[in-house]
Amino acid sequence: MANVAVIGAQWGDEGKGKIVDWLSSRADVVVRFQGGHNAGHTLVIDGTEYRLSLLPSGVVRPGKLSVIGNGVVVDPWALLREIEGIASKGVTVTPAGLLVAENASLILPIHSALDRIREEARGLRKIGTTGRGIGPAYEDKVGRRSIRLCDLADPDSLGDKVADLLFHHNALLRGMGAPEASHADLMAALHEIAPKILPFAGVAWLRLDEWRRAGKRILFEGAQGAMLDIDHGTYPFVTSSNTVASQAATGSGIGPDAVGRVLGISKAYCTRVGGGPFPSEQNNDIGKLIGERGREFGTVTGRPRRCGWFDAVLVRQAIKVSGINGIALTKLDVMDGFKEIKVCTGYRYQGQELSYLPSSPSAQAAVEPIYETFEGWGESTRGARSWGQLPATAIKYIRRIEELIGAPVTLLSTSPERDDTILMQDPFAD
Repeated sequence: MANVAVIGAQWGDEGKGKIVDWLSSRADVVVRFQGGHNAGHTLVIDGTEYRLSLLPSGVVRPGKLSVIGNGVVVDPWALLREIEGIASKGVTVTPAGLLVAENASLILPIHSALDRIREEARGLRKIGTTGRGIGPAYEDKVGRRSIRLCDLADPDSLGDKVADLLFHHNALLRGMGAPEASHADLMAALHEIAPKILPFAGVAWLRLDEWRRAGKRILFEGAQGAMLDIDHGTYPFVTSSNTVASQAATGSGIGPDAVGRVLGISKAYCTRVGGGPFPSEQNNDIGKLIGERGREFGTVTGRPRRCGWFDAVLVRQAIKVSGINGIALTKLDVMDGFKEIKVCTGYRYQGQELSYLPSSPSAQAAVEPIYETFEGWGESTRGARSWGQLPATAIKYIRRIEELIGAPVTLLSTSPERDDTILMQDPFAD
């Protein structure tokens, strides 16, 4: 059985939580490998809704092992709140079932403060950050001044490390006319949280290697989407980590040969949150209708998502840079009832046709979509669990998407419920 990496093939919010939860019934271990608590996954199980940000989706399934890898930036306060939140819904998370990489970098209160101050200072040029400190935490990691989870177990050296970190950040705060952070206050907060979070800490890369050699099936759970990747996304309107499939290895401490198959997640239409280019956006009644039907509001921020037609160019690009073997197409039911449906098949830019999204921000903002129009369907696809329950025009739409993106649709989701899923090919099968 192959291990599987699941990543978003658009700008995030593609429905990865449900798909990962559905796949976790076939896995033994579920691993988060990048991002922070800016990511949001919503699971609906037997009518109960679970909103997860840091916790892997496997935590809602009894007997599954969950790992937060070294590629994730961890806000320990947010993690404990999330654990307490799902406990109120009957899901108990203990160190026996959750392992947090000891070398994961921490998000501290100063990171979220800086994030919000800098975003506000950008004015009309805002990136669209969630303000949760993810960017500044990754900056500290690259700048080699990060406080890592393992540092909490070494109180003798923690004070010096915090001093080095504040030397850098307080200079920024002074420059922006903001109050400086207190060394004593931060140390007190870290000393208070340490005994609560350290029981979850461990050598994740070693445990993953042991589990892999023991034949356990591993599911790598990505956050955000490929077009938000710091290198391959719509820079600078991106997240602060690599979101493509290759990060599954780096962000968990396992060799790339262990990742196996890559499953991309894509909606049957397209959305994004915050600023940045969106060639197929429908800033009109169509976009509003898609948003209402799809309940398109951010799990973390609550912000309404921008909505538009499916962009085959972007998904095809994500497939190539991530080595995606197949696509899980979600929210097909949101397209029910449209008389006609459009798909972006290319772009026009400065008199030329492009089959990819260029890297230049000005070019990304200026491309014009080229559409192919499809006949819609009046029948409901919501809750369908077999091809035989789908209208012929819906099947035609799916088959054309496969042709345009150059990859098969191996899973089809027709509602938020776990079992409303049509499986064409088991991603775990060799």
